[in-house]
Amino acid sequence: MSQQSPGPQQIPVVVLAGFLGSGKTTLLNHLLHRSGGTRVGAIVNDFGAIEIDAMAVAGALGDSTVSLGNGCLCCAVDASELDVYLKRLARPSTGIDVIVIEASGLAEPQELVRMLLASEHPGIVYGGLVEVVDAAEFDGTRAKHPEIDRHLALADLVVVNKLDRAADGGRVLGLVRELADRAAVVPATYGRIDPEFLFDCRPGEERIGQLSFDDLHEPTGDGDDQDGHHGHLHTGYDSLSFVSEQPLDPRRLMGFLDGRSEGLYRIKGYVDFGPHDTANRYAVHAVGPFLRFYPEPWADVDTDTRLTQLVLIGSGIDSGALAKDLEGCRSDAPHAADEHGMWGVLRYVQYPDGQDPDGQDPDGQGPDDLSDQSGLVV
Repeated sequence: MSQQSPGPQQIPVVVLAGFLGSGKTTLLNHLLHRSGGTRVGAIVNDFGAIEIDAMAVAGALGDSTVSLGNGCLCCAVDASELDVYLKRLARPSTGIDVIVIEASGLAEPQELVRMLLASEHPGIVYGGLVEVVDAAEFDGTRAKHPEIDRHLALADLVVVNKLDRAADGGRVLGLVRELADRAAVVPATYGRIDPEFLFDCRPGEERIGQLSFDDLHEPTGDGDDQDGHHGHLHTGYDSLSFVSEQPLDPRRLMGFLDGRSEGLYRIKGYVDFGPHDTANRYAVHAVGPFLRFYPEPWADVDTDTRLTQLVLIGSGIDSGALAKDLEGCRSDAPHAADEHGMWGVLRYVQYPDGQDPDGQDPDGQGPDDLSDQSGLVV
């Protein structure tokens, strides 16, 4: 069974939300400076705190940033107006790989997600909701803004920021994990998280004809890297690489993904489903409960060997158990296909018309259902 490829890779749009003072702008600046060569476009409510001089030198000001000084994106524009800004950033000439919307501290995340899901721009795809929490002020913020419980339940990734300032950071982390349900919860200071949690970074040596933020902030042994190896983002996180020459069974893989363990923040890579789709491999992108698959023609891949290649990133994960679970996803019948085996996967593929190649919505779920973002067909 060969599925139609949705065409060129769509640019993921990540919503960055959180109440005033949580550290959203700090986190965005961090992503800009540590993107590994990835071109990040940004839609921000107030441009003042973004480092204008650095962005101007990098050639980013004007073509990869949209500034909105109106205070609340979800109240100031509708889906069609948002499409205007997205269209500006998604032009092929910008070379942008990912777009981050930094919401106002007063914005309603659910409305921003709805606007993105209602977008008619074919070149973008919703990439998940990141909620930033101030650990030091969490109790006070929650008392003043009880709606934060709802925001956390909607998020795909929660960054518990300013842990260095919290007197009881462990308690706050535990409480946020309870409120966030299945979302990945990442502790942080100064908004420093691994950008790979949100998007695939280009190799550092890859350039797009402009001076990058990486060029402006090469490690010198001072400043950001003065703590040596202990200041690196990868410390405190675990990763697992999985490679299989044997195709994976789509039903078994979906069982693994639906039941992925707490602490597993990020899954990325490519899956070979063998006879279930001989024309395409499937790029996979998961952040917490958020999940997408992207069919890519095998003909476009410079390799004679069809492999499944996955990277899993998390904290406190049991790498051995995860590897064993993935090995159990290998197909027992690598040359035979179950007629309905791909339905679970196709739930997480975005096609231009919002339907699968046969014009059917496999699970009957529409884009207005926000009860489970990870299962949206949009």
